[in-house]
Amino acid sequence: MSANQVESNVRPDPDAELVAIADYVCDYEVTSEEALDTARNDLMDSLACLFMAQGFPEAAKHLGPIVPGTVVPNGARVPGTQFQLDPVKAAWDIGALVRWLDFNDTWLAAEWGHPSDNWGAVLALGDYLSRKAIAEGKQPMSMEMLLRYMVKAHEIQGVLALENSFNRVGLDHVVLVKIASAAVAAVMLGLDREQVIDTLSHAWVDGQSLRTYRHSPNTMSRKSWAAGDASSRAVRLAMMVEKGEVGMPSALSAPRWGFYDVLFKGKKFSFQRPYGSYVMEQVLFKISFPAEFHAQTAVECALALHPQVAERIDDIERIELTTQESAIRIISKEGPLHNPADRDHCLQYMVAVGLLFGELKAEHYEDEVAANPAIDRLRELMVVKEDPRYSKDYHDPDKRSIANAVQVFFSDGGSTDKIEIEYPVGHRRRRAEGIPLLEQKFLAALQQRFPRRQAQKVYNLCLDADRLNATAVNEFLDMLVI
Repeated sequence: MSANQVESNVRPDPDAELVAIADYVCDYEVTSEEALDTARNDLMDSLACLFMAQGFPEAAKHLGPIVPGTVVPNGARVPGTQFQLDPVKAAWDIGALVRWLDFNDTWLAAEWGHPSDNWGAVLALGDYLSRKAIAEGKQPMSMEMLLRYMVKAHEIQGVLALENSFNRVGLDHVVLVKIASAAVAAVMLGLDREQVIDTLSHAWVDGQSLRTYRHSPNTMSRKSWAAGDASSRAVRLAMMVEKGEVGMPSALSAPRWGFYDVLFKGKKFSFQRPYGSYVMEQVLFKISFPAEFHAQTAVECALALHPQVAERIDDIERIELTTQESAIRIISKEGPLHNPADRDHCLQYMVAVGLLFGELKAEHYEDEVAANPAIDRLRELMVVKEDPRYSKDYHDPDKRSIANAVQVFFSDGGSTDKIEIEYPVGHRRRRAEGIPLLEQKFLAALQQRFPRRQAQKVYNLCLDADRLNATAVNEFLDMLVI
């Protein structure tokens, strides 16, 4: 082997991208009142999704210890259950439930995702560490601390997503859940800056999920638990580093073997802005519909048109859906839809249900509803096209619109109005309208899962920011045992 073929074994300085995240989670102080209040709303919204998901057997079957009957002393609670688990499995359960119905918050950019997926790691680890602290005669964490951690988890996931498209190289966005959860979990465990960098390096080389399970012809329920799996893995890696596992300083940039060369086509990440509190302030809530977010305004349009078409379904000749490029790329589908996971990622299916029934609920994705032949007939009549302005405004950092328009044409030559909606009710521009609906969503989910008094007690606490902030994490989770 010639000299120029010999690889240097000199360990480089850590990748700057790892250092930037570590500096942020270790040193940045969250001062934005808007971000902290949005984090409180995000907690309510995420718990609502979790409680609703527990009513579906396909979600509930995954819950509990890996070895049945195992009880972990000082273990983490899984809200809405009696399980007390190790924090790794608890993170899996919480993360999977929050995501199961495709009803939790959303971030749309070059990469999309759901930053509240990180609640799996933050809630589970926060509860475990609080119970452990009490057993050792120390102070537990407060809920305010968890809300601050979630602002940082949102920020890491969202800022990485702004300019870097993982889906274009076939990777699933839950890689960013793993990164964000790993960084925050490391700090929650009390690790120092170098150990946070080590934890991040393990998360980046940890074998990332492909998007196979989100796309036809392979769409299936793994997309509902993939984020729980990622947040769980993040907690596991942070705990390994806590025990002394060292990291890989050039996990991203190592020639040939690093993340960039192996999985990102040799490109380095680019960044639009430094880490702060921007993402939590801008996050999108799915308040009205359990549906992939690119379709939210399309379903709003369909519901607005329902009164005009409900009595004329058989007279429909054509339905025009105008949308953004991202929606066309990931949720525009023709042909058979095989399961609920397939249907809640089909733009045409969601619009058809809205036109037919004037509503869209999680139950509409089940086989019993999908068997209605009118749904597939309407899907076949749909023409999907891109409006370049919608695509442009989708990426504009000052707008971040998610625009759709729907118009129905009849066989007699008539048509409905063209209904266009640019910002869904969960958008920052519609916060005043959306937050009361989010609170209603939370209360309804609590009442679905808990006795009336218990539900009202939790609801009242969450609406009182000062009182919630001062509540110990373990005490809050104890309130959510059924």
